[in-house]
Amino acid sequence: MSDNQLDIIFAAPHPDDLEIGCGGTIALLVKQGYRVGMVHLTNGEPTPRGTVEKRLAEARAAADVLGVQVLEILGLTNRELMDTPAARYALATVLRRYRPRILVGMAGRTPAASPDHYQGQLITEAARFYAQLTKWDDRFDGTTPYRVDHLIYRPVPIAAEPHSFHSQFVVDISSTIEQKLQAVACYESQFDMTRFDRLAHYIRCNNGAEGSACGFMYGELYALPRPLGIKDMVAAFSPWEVPAPFRPDLVR
Repeated sequence: MSDNQLDIIFAAPHPDDLEIGCGGTIALLVKQGYRVGMVHLTNGEPTPRGTVEKRLAEARAAADVLGVQVLEILGLTNRELMDTPAARYALATVLRRYRPRILVGMAGRTPAASPDHYQGQLITEAARFYAQLTKWDDRFDGTTPYRVDHLIYRPVPIAAEPHSFHSQFVVDISSTIEQKLQAVACYESQFDMTRFDRLAHYIRCNNGAEGSACGFMYGELYALPRPLGIKDMVAAFSPWEVPAPFRPDLVR
């Protein structure tokens, strides 16, 4: 792997989207020794309480808390984010530059929140395809074509419709949940103490529910647009960690 190459890139529309949705997994991957990148499609401004400078500083602080090797903010337009060729080129150029094996993006419409979230899903899907296209290097800042092996979704729990995916899995973030919350807390312009307390409660409840389905204290659920391929079935399944009374060996 070159010094510039990443193992995995996480992409979402706004600074704080990735931290709220994927922060535990991001922190865990860094601890496991992987090279991780975060890409915010927009700078998140304007907002009622933020400024461009403040949001950039918050995003940098959050990335430092999670420990990622690369943070990119593409500068697409917040509130007007659309799945356009220019947006596809922008993210695909990042993929061609860092050449990750895995790309993670959000999935789901959020009519009670920003429509940017669903547009971000469409941009992410298209950019993965665009990154491999030949004879178009001028559209990607002269970078060479690259095929990203895997696209993974982080489904939005508050999406308008129930999701149905070919396969899903849960990452155990029990060891990084506090690091995740610390990263989210970096966005002081968006979450005052009252809002952060409510958000932290939501995160703990949601990640607790996702994790408990697999025997973890906290987890983050991900999905694939295809079946999950396994070459070693036994190695793929770690010991079940559900505590008593469901574990007979733990019953006293």
